[in-house]
Amino acid sequence: MNALPEKTRDIQNHHIDSTIWDNFSFRDDDIIIATYAKSGTTWMQQIISQLVFRGKEDLPVAEMSPWVDLRVPPLEVKLPMIEAQTHRRFLKTHLPVDALVFSEKAKYIYIGRDGRDIVWSLYNHHVNGNEAWYDALNNTPGRVGPPLAPPIGEPPTYFENWLENDGAPFWSFWENVRSWWAVRNLPNVKLVHFANLKADMEGQIREIAEFIDVDIDDDTMVDVLKHCSFDYMKSNAEQSVPLGGAFWEGGAKTFIHKGANGRWKSDLPEYLSQRYKHMAREQLGDTCANWIETGSR
Repeated sequence: MNALPEKTRDIQNHHIDSTIWDNFSFRDDDIIIATYAKSGTTWMQQIISQLVFRGKEDLPVAEMSPWVDLRVPPLEVKLPMIEAQTHRRFLKTHLPVDALVFSEKAKYIYIGRDGRDIVWSLYNHHVNGNEAWYDALNNTPGRVGPPLAPPIGEPPTYFENWLENDGAPFWSFWENVRSWWAVRNLPNVKLVHFANLKADMEGQIREIAEFIDVDIDDDTMVDVLKHCSFDYMKSNAEQSVPLGGAFWEGGAKTFIHKGANGRWKSDLPEYLSQRYKHMAREQLGDTCANWIETGSR
């Protein structure tokens, strides 16, 4: 196997504490779902749950697939809960590779998505956060840096702030994408793009199943596809969303919002769209920038 990436730094803010991974004990069949945020993470968690549990209905996916580097609850609560899991574990991270403890035991699936689509989804996520969400993120002991404040302005203004301030008020998009792109050829890493999942969900799921060494027959695939559809996930959102959606106005169905690309096209000024595309090529290089925009490699 090629040389494994090494952790070289920590990221800590209102959401993230990457030091939690320092005390994590890997198993030989762990699956790590990595994304920037709002890139299809919940969808991929649903897909993996369906593959691991062979199309079973009514799985409490959010409970089964915790976000490891989220600092709430603290590591002394979270890590024993993960260690107690007896099923094949499929865990979530929003870290770039260099802030993550990387193991040859695990399979890593990274989901990419155009940053313009991400921010439109992120705005909905942020603007609908309720008082309990802000209280958990800002007042749980251990927060590093400024608290998370409500968003200012409409999506175009939000996007411009995110673009010009390196992912503010969350974290850097460019370093996240760049770090995972750099390890794409490792045998235990698979890159998946949101647009390709939308265009050919069955084909993508079959590739994912092969990557994580799960055999799925055609009858089971019918159930898997049904349970991974947007309509099914929206109707059963409480099972897929952390705490059943308790942190968002409107509950879990607000968290699973549209599941669509291109909503920015009617509202984002052309100069900002072009600024984004220029920065993507500057930050990622032409090949990676093309992949994050279109899914084409």
